[in-house]
Amino acid sequence: MAHVQEFYRTFALYAPRSVLRCRPSVTFSVGRHASGLSNKRRHPKGFQPPTSNDLEELRERTIEFVRREIPQEVAQATDHNNEFPNEMWQKLGAAGFLGVTADEEYGGLSMGYQAHCIVMEELSRASGSIALSYAAHSQLCVNQFQLHGTDEQKAQYLPGLTSGEKIGALAMSEHSAGSDVVNMKMTAKATDGGYLLNGTKMWITNGPDAHVIVVYAKTEPAAGKDGITAFIVDTSSSGFSVARKLDKLGMRGSNTGELMFDNVFVPSEKILGPVNRGVKVLMEGLDLERLVLSAGPLGLMQAALDVTLPYVHERKQFGIPLAHNQLIQAKLADMYTKYRASAAFTYSVARAIDESHEDPQIKTQDCAGAILFAAERATECGMDAIQCLGGMGYMNEMAAGRIMRDAKLYEIGAGTSEVRRFVIGRVFNREYGR
Repeated sequence: MAHVQEFYRTFALYAPRSVLRCRPSVTFSVGRHASGLSNKRRHPKGFQPPTSNDLEELRERTIEFVRREIPQEVAQATDHNNEFPNEMWQKLGAAGFLGVTADEEYGGLSMGYQAHCIVMEELSRASGSIALSYAAHSQLCVNQFQLHGTDEQKAQYLPGLTSGEKIGALAMSEHSAGSDVVNMKMTAKATDGGYLLNGTKMWITNGPDAHVIVVYAKTEPAAGKDGITAFIVDTSSSGFSVARKLDKLGMRGSNTGELMFDNVFVPSEKILGPVNRGVKVLMEGLDLERLVLSAGPLGLMQAALDVTLPYVHERKQFGIPLAHNQLIQAKLADMYTKYRASAAFTYSVARAIDESHEDPQIKTQDCAGAILFAAERATECGMDAIQCLGGMGYMNEMAAGRIMRDAKLYEIGAGTSEVRRFVIGRVFNREYGR
């Protein structure tokens, strides 16, 4: 791997995407994992698991990018103004981050889920909202194309998405169908050459800005889960509109919207995956989505420590630094331990998926468990950061409040904590039940 390490050292951050590609000469042999996702490729063409050195180089490159492009003032302005810095998309694309799991021929890095988690964690450490929009683009949209798109669909959409020229999103949730996917009301009626989409979608990250959206609609409403299809919708299509941009408690600047579809025509060649198999397309991506999103809380826990540790060592009360108070030390110890335990969970799951790439076996309970644990711990760390900073922690000029508000989203999005527990329990019921 010496040539790969030298490659990283030689080129600057905005060198071609090949700077971030890994070509390890070592392969791994890993036992099988129980899951319903076997016998289908989940990784880019020619993928080989990266070594620890490769991943560390990627983390260093991401940290360097963050220091340049997402300093504290950019993160704070994104939150306070509730506006995503749109110039960030092409910067992320130039750095190679928007297609971490996409094939090289379409502008991707051909890396795996450990790499995607690393980028997600370090972006979240700088700005939870910028990272959330990043994940909605790179994981929910780009990776869905990678997993289920035809060669023609990938060639048409992925180059623009991986470069940051185009912005992507995924639209499943509705007012009456958040966790209850089957209850969605949006319909897709067959017509000459394609389908007409009618209905609304709610809480769609990147919805107000997206150029292309993966949209789920009922092609056979009476068939329940067996009557849902995934469509590729260009937002320039007649009948598509953004009803409103939503004003959120946290993740402000990760532009989120309510979308309307009024007889939006989608040609048959823009169906993603098989007709009436949209739930399968959605669910097969959901495990991987939960895994990559679990790295968001990791970054927020690091951010909480970043803002807390310097303050409690500088701020004095009763003649000594706050950090010399045992009650404060206990909070710091708990925050650090929660981060380390959560990181170990997330990266062990990602490593197992990468190393079993020839026959990927993805455990639903592990992916759901990783984000369940990390999300709740991140909210706790955000609250502890505010408490350690005291009055200053409650001021909007400090990052602590933003971190806490951003962290709470991860207990809600991509399935609430309650749904994640239900999902894990249901896996056990299938395995041990009669």
